[in-house]
Amino acid sequence: MAAPMMEHNNHISNDLSHLKRTDSSNSESPSEDGNITEDVVEFVQKEIGGDLKSLKKVSGLLEKLTLENKQLEEQVLTVSSSVPLRVSAALSTAEESRVKLESLLEKERLLSNTLQQHLQGSQVWADSIGQVLGQLDTLERHMKYLQCLARIEELSDRIQQYLMTNSVWDAVGAIDSMASLDMGLRESGCSHLQAFIRETLRFWHKILKDKLSSDFEEVLTQFHWPFISPPTQTLSPPANAQEINSQLELLVSQLLSLQTSDDLISEKKEIPSHPGQSQTPPLSLPIQIMLLPLSKRFRYHFTGNRQTNNLTKPEWYLTQVLIWMGNSSNFMDEKIQPILDRAGNKVNARVELCRGLLTLAQEKLAQDAPRLLYDDALFCHLVDEVLQFEKELRSTHSYPRAYPGVLHILLEETVFQKWLSVERKMAVEKVDAMLSTEGAWSSQYKDITDVDELKAPDCAETFMTLLLVITERYRSLPCPRAQLSFLALQKELVDDFRIRLTQVMKEESRQPLSPRYCAILNAANYISTVLSDWGDNIFFLQLQQAAVSVGEEILGPLGATETGRLASLEGSLFEALLALLERLRGDMLGRLLDAVMREVKEKAQSYCKDRWISLPSQNDQATMSLSSSACPMMLCLRDHLLQLQQMLCLPLFQMFWQGLTERLDCFIYEDLILYNHFNEGGAAQLQYDMTRNLFPLFGHYCKRPENFFKHVKEACIILTLKVGPALLLCDVLKQSEEDDGLLNHQQSSPESALNELGVYKLAPSDVQILLNLRSAWLNQ
Repeated sequence: MAAPMMEHNNHISNDLSHLKRTDSSNSESPSEDGNITEDVVEFVQKEIGGDLKSLKKVSGLLEKLTLENKQLEEQVLTVSSSVPLRVSAALSTAEESRVKLESLLEKERLLSNTLQQHLQGSQVWADSIGQVLGQLDTLERHMKYLQCLARIEELSDRIQQYLMTNSVWDAVGAIDSMASLDMGLRESGCSHLQAFIRETLRFWHKILKDKLSSDFEEVLTQFHWPFISPPTQTLSPPANAQEINSQLELLVSQLLSLQTSDDLISEKKEIPSHPGQSQTPPLSLPIQIMLLPLSKRFRYHFTGNRQTNNLTKPEWYLTQVLIWMGNSSNFMDEKIQPILDRAGNKVNARVELCRGLLTLAQEKLAQDAPRLLYDDALFCHLVDEVLQFEKELRSTHSYPRAYPGVLHILLEETVFQKWLSVERKMAVEKVDAMLSTEGAWSSQYKDITDVDELKAPDCAETFMTLLLVITERYRSLPCPRAQLSFLALQKELVDDFRIRLTQVMKEESRQPLSPRYCAILNAANYISTVLSDWGDNIFFLQLQQAAVSVGEEILGPLGATETGRLASLEGSLFEALLALLERLRGDMLGRLLDAVMREVKEKAQSYCKDRWISLPSQNDQATMSLSSSACPMMLCLRDHLLQLQQMLCLPLFQMFWQGLTERLDCFIYEDLILYNHFNEGGAAQLQYDMTRNLFPLFGHYCKRPENFFKHVKEACIILTLKVGPALLLCDVLKQSEEDDGLLNHQQSSPESALNELGVYKLAPSDVQILLNLRSAWLNQ
């Protein structure tokens, strides 16, 4: 029974697989048919499968599918019957919309035609109305023009009447109104009207200004203005002092009220200032009048063919300006400033007078400076006097730095380039002169130990003083570009001096222990130290920030890395120069150490060749003493240390003796210790020579000199070990070699064993070599 069932199931499976193959063989049929066939096969597999017992489900499945098919047919019939009704309704609606649209378009065409006809008919009226409006506009402008003329005539009549009745304040008010009217007509195209009101304003302003100026000058005369010499305190004030003060205040206030019209007539605009300076407004009218007698005196003495107008004596007129500022300061502070404050004028009377006097000096300097470009001596003198004048102006007279002084005259391109070239020329000449003097390489403070810490020779100290003077000369310049130009000059001079030092050093390199060679080394160190200090100075830090933005135009391309270092203040403006000086200093120290070591090695030849393997034991000697063969080497070291301590500055000497200890340590370890074999007496003698003689030579310069001789010190420890500890150490080192570096927890590592003995620098292999040097008594 089971066999027929299995056979039947296999038959069904074969039929299904045949159906699948048939479906796959018809892959060229449309895709939809293929999908339907796949769905049917999947459906049959799902509902019936390969089990014969599932065939009983076929009748129910057929009924279910028949019912679903019937429902789908009913839905299709319902939808197909309703679609024509919806389509016809949509078509009807579209037709109605089309009819309405055509009706609206027809109405639009009719309305457009009507509007066009109306516009054509109204154009004539519009043209006629436009002509009338144009005529009205012309009449209105003519009326306003006539009103302006009438207003001008009215103000002019009022001013005349006020002046005839001596109503000065009313006249001042009328002139101020006329000035306001003039300013209101600036944007107008009525050039004739503008010219008329300007001429009228100028006419009445001049009359009133002349009147007030005359009265003001009379009052100033009673105060003995101008103060040509220092004012003297009278024993008692004049009887009419109160009346004079009242007149002074009244006239100053009236003149201040004329300031607007005065600026307008004179077409005074704010003076454009130089980079880094704020704009300066025009001088107030009372100060202008007070400056007139001083200006006349200045031009009388310092123009034309007067003896005081001497091109070689700029200090004459600069000093005269400073004297007038000083003589007038008390009067301006005590008499004029309170009046300005009460009038609400926010200016400083003394500063205003200084500004006016500075104008005289600026004009004179601008005339004289180009005439001195071809005479270096006179040009240098002019620059010195201008710098001194600027310094006294800012310090003694407290002239604000926001206002320009006279330094901008020196910043004119031709004058400034001449200044730079003269500074360079004078500096080079001074360097040549000081290097050729006899005492160029000696220090003027050599006998004063507290002062002469850096032991700088006169040439280096004079050179840095020269650079400092140049810095002070350009420190107060208002333009960062000009300051950076001088900085570039200083860097050029430093590099030139470094090259000179290198040249002299090469001449002295055959005798590196000579005083001149050490003086050159001190000079390089001194310049490097000063430049390092300058790099932290506030002034140079400010220049460093300026160099980030505008420095490439003057200092050349800096590069992204250098610019970043400068901007973050990690680097310095003198970084490149410091590197070159450090290179020179290191080279010279190396030559110095080489020279000392050559002598030391020469003196130590016999000491290195001593028979260390046959020296008597320490027990056989009454007292230990320095090896006789070591005396020349020790004396040589002592003499050179004392000599160089006197000739080198402290930082350089510290670098020297530390470098010397490093070289001595290697020399004694390699050429003496590793070169010989030692018995007990030889090891003890070596330890005595090192610890009681060599190391104490350097004890004057540090507390623990033996720490600078690590190889020698640790070698002495190994060589002077007792036999027992030495044998144990040998066993540890041999065991370590046999284990090939594997750590044995039962035995101590060679490093820990050496550390217990005080050996940290030498490697185990080095210690093994040293132990083998004790062969005379270790290999028993």
